[in-house]
Amino acid sequence: MKRRQYDGIFKARIVLEALRERKTIAELASHYKVHPAVIAKGKKHAVGSLPELFSDKRDRDRQDQQALQEELYRQIGQLTVELDWLKKNPACFPLERKRELIERDHPRIPLARQCELLGLARSSLYYQPRGESEENLAVMRRIDQLYTKWPFLGSRRMRVYLSRQGYEVNRKRVQRLMSLMGLEAIYPKRSLSRAVTGAKRYPYLLRGLEVASADEVWAADITYIRLVHGYLYLVAVLDWWSRYVLAWETSNTLDADFCVVALRRALERGQPEISNTDQGVQFSCGQFLGVLESEGDGRWTMCLWSGCGAL
Repeated sequence: MKRRQYDGIFKARIVLEALRERKTIAELASHYKVHPAVIAKGKKHAVGSLPELFSDKRDRDRQDQQALQEELYRQIGQLTVELDWLKKNPACFPLERKRELIERDHPRIPLARQCELLGLARSSLYYQPRGESEENLAVMRRIDQLYTKWPFLGSRRMRVYLSRQGYEVNRKRVQRLMSLMGLEAIYPKRSLSRAVTGAKRYPYLLRGLEVASADEVWAADITYIRLVHGYLYLVAVLDWWSRYVLAWETSNTLDADFCVVALRRALERGQPEISNTDQGVQFSCGQFLGVLESEGDGRWTMCLWSGCGAL
């Protein structure tokens, strides 16, 4: 059924008759073929708009100005709250940091506005990243075991070893998983023999030397211990002739502090004629060398590869 359309004059005539109240709304609805609710709504709207019709223009302007002023104060207050919020939460953070800055229970700034201020898409607020599949986790565990045993394996040889053990993966997948685990094959790289600017250089004194007694040569090196959720680094100072571990220390970082602690503990047991380490930053830093210069009365040497097989 086609909907009927009424012009303004027709609506005004019905509302005027309703205001005169000579007929009931039901009688008017029956006469003009209009729903009673429409007539009642029009009558209520007309009665409510009469004060505005007869009010002074200056009163209306004053009311509008007051309403505008109140709205301006409200916006300034909201802007102040947002500026205070942005002082603690700059929008130059990465995506994960921005998600952490969102305050879901903020009393005055809704989530949509917070996302707008931080330059964050609201849809990303509810995104839950997918973890690795059980298959990938199994491959990663096996890669970790193989790398722990043979740290010189790159992605090509690692793929071969995995395929022999029943893991059908291609090289790109192995590369991605090794990168995700932070693993890289140990191999000779360019410019490793170049000394760091300002670092002291010591000659290698063990070439052709036959070690025949204790405390003739000490060696120090760093290795790592695989844990369930990461790695623990271990430094050991040992006597080259007896292979006796003089001191050891562990750390969850590769700072030089735990190496210095192990060296001081070893020097409490005796003094070596030659102290041998690799050229790692832990052993070539001023902290470590300062202990050797102040407390050790022997000589020390540095070789290119890690501990020359000391560990």
